[in-house]
Formats: sequence, structure tokens, C-alpha cells
Amino acid sequence: MINPRTWTLGLMTGLLTLPGMAINVAVAQTPQVTGGALTVRSDIQEANSQTGVVTARGNVQVFYPARKIQATSAQAQYFSKERRLVLSGNVYVLQEGNSMRAETMTYLVDEGRFIATPQSNQQVESIYIVTESQQSSAAPNTSPTNRRP
Repeated sequence: MINPRTWTLGLMTGLLTLPGMAINVAVAQTPQVTGGALTVRSDIQEANSQTGVVTARGNVQVFYPARKIQATSAQAQYFSKERRLVLSGNVYVLQEGNSMRAETMTYLVDEGRFIATPQSNQQVESIYIVTESQQSSAAPNTSPTNRRP
């Protein structure tokens, strides 16, 4: 078990840092991301140095400022070899005002992509902030005197 209740992943450096454990992983960086740490807080955390899997359980909170991601769930597992984070149990993700709710979500770090799965007989909920562009924000004048032949 890991103590304190927070683990930080140097995702863009390709190094998972835990007490007594370092796992090198291949990194395919995307140009728009300059790096940063992904922080996970939870009641209990365990790491397996052989598999490279870190598991966090109970009141899980995820913070990834480099990509403006905040998330909560009942459990999180980080698969360092695949650079994949799996959140499960009443998952809520917030990114730049947009949000998603699902039973399970997988975040593919290198792709910057979420895959959400609902509970049976339920749906995934996504709320997106849609901003109007300056061109479409003004309604066109379609009065009869302004129409073209």
C-alpha cells in the first residue's frame, strides 16, 4: 500500500514515480501538450511493480492540469505500460467546462481521448459548452426590403 494517499505520475516524462518503484514507459508526445503531472488522491492505493498497474480506491480524485482535466470516481487504475487510466464507479469528468458522467471511463493518455461506458440500462451523459462564433452570433437581416433577387 502506498502512503501518503496521493500518487503523481510524470506522464510526459514517461516515468511513473512511486516510493521504491520506477517504471520506464515509451512516450508518444503530442505537440500541443508541454508536459505535467497527473495527480490521484484516494483512500487506499496499491502498486504492482511487476505489472506496472497502480490501483486507487475510495473517494478517488484525479487532477491533470496540463490537459485541464478533473475527475472523480470510486476506483482508478493506471496501466503505465499502456499509458491508460481506467476510472470506474460513478465517474464524473470535467474538462474546460465540458463534463461527462458514466459508470466506467477509460482515458487514453497518448490520444487524449475518453471512452465512456454506462451501467446496464443507463446512458452516458455529456454536457458540452458550445460557444457562438462572431459570424454566427449576429442573426442575418432577412427583412423583405433587404432580400436579394
